[in-house]
Amino acid sequence: MKRGKKYQEAAKLIDRSAAYEPAEAIELVLKTATAKFDESIELHIRLGVDSRHADQQVRGAVVLPHGTGKSKKVLVFAKGPKADEALAAGADFVGAEDMIEKITKENWFDFDIVVATPDMMGVVGRLGKVLGPKGLMPNPKSGTVTMDLAKAIDEIKAGKIEYRLDKTNIIHCPIGKASFGSEKMQDNFKTLMSAVIKAKPSAAKGQYLKSVTITSTMGPGIKINTTRLV
Repeated sequence: MKRGKKYQEAAKLIDRSAAYEPAEAIELVLKTATAKFDESIELHIRLGVDSRHADQQVRGAVVLPHGTGKSKKVLVFAKGPKADEALAAGADFVGAEDMIEKITKENWFDFDIVVATPDMMGVVGRLGKVLGPKGLMPNPKSGTVTMDLAKAIDEIKAGKIEYRLDKTNIIHCPIGKASFGSEKMQDNFKTLMSAVIKAKPSAAKGQYLKSVTITSTMGPGIKINTTRLV
């Protein structure tokens, strides 16, 4: 794969064989984020678990102190007073069966996160095959199946993100924008890493943090030294 000049220049600043201390890696990723737009900064965390086993799943949610730099559209499945509560709390879309129809018939996905009250999960379950593969299915572990809709919506709008393993046992998560600067990025980094480390399954054996890489949208990956993170 041929890379552009900017990528090649950025790559020269990085020693691919080295694992950098978190603060240094963050400084480097910000220095190499030279695109004309405000690049997203992501963490890619490879874990020493096997996601095929239910007792080795790693999944949860955490509120980043400075958010991700992206405003999220929230769809809430609720009825009656709970629907009113969701609208008052700032949900972008609220509904029930009408939303199921909109998604299935119109292929509508103009939302980033789905929240539901527990009594609506029977209805939402009909969308399992559609929402599941996109990682949008509400889940009690991530706080998106709840009766406290106001709290859930507030947290999402404040910068709550969900982390989960993919099939290759890697967690991919945004931790902000290049414009955040080093200090805010370090706060977000520490918050996410702390949550992932606390979520270590008791069934996981051996080295838990296999590797942590930080990247910008257009820049090269930078390895982070994991020895002092655990």
